[in-house]
Amino acid sequence: MNGMNDTGVVAGPAPGQTSHTHRLRRLVGTGFIATLAAMVATTLAAALAQAVAVDFEVPDGGETIPLSGFAVVTGFFSVVGIVMAVTLLRWSARPAKRFVWTALSLTAISLVPPLVSGANTATTTALLGLHLVPATVMIPTLARSLRTRTD
Repeated sequence: MNGMNDTGVVAGPAPGQTSHTHRLRRLVGTGFIATLAAMVATTLAAALAQAVAVDFEVPDGGETIPLSGFAVVTGFFSVVGIVMAVTLLRWSARPAKRFVWTALSLTAISLVPPLVSGANTATTTALLGLHLVPATVMIPTLARSLRTRTD
């Protein structure tokens, strides 16, 4: 041994990196649990709407939207929301605030297709509500996970 003092050497990740990695994992885990909850809630709401005679028939092609379609689309766009949240966590100084504004804007835009689909009033109303169900699950859940002390 040469007697050098090695107390200044740091082994492993930088202190901030460990907490950032933990925060990222927590965000993704929470996001996937929220995605499952949003899929279940949306599918149950669609089933309830069908039970009260909403047909979910879209005039363009005359096809009826199946219950599984609600789950798949909800899952896909919820994962898009998780990716958006992860991106903002990485590159935004205020990720929660940016996420909420972006997610609310995209939710508002998502309400346009049901309005212009030409479906009957019951189907249009149900589709509008079914766009809001996953938004009420995903947006607050991911925003809470993105909050920092300064948000």
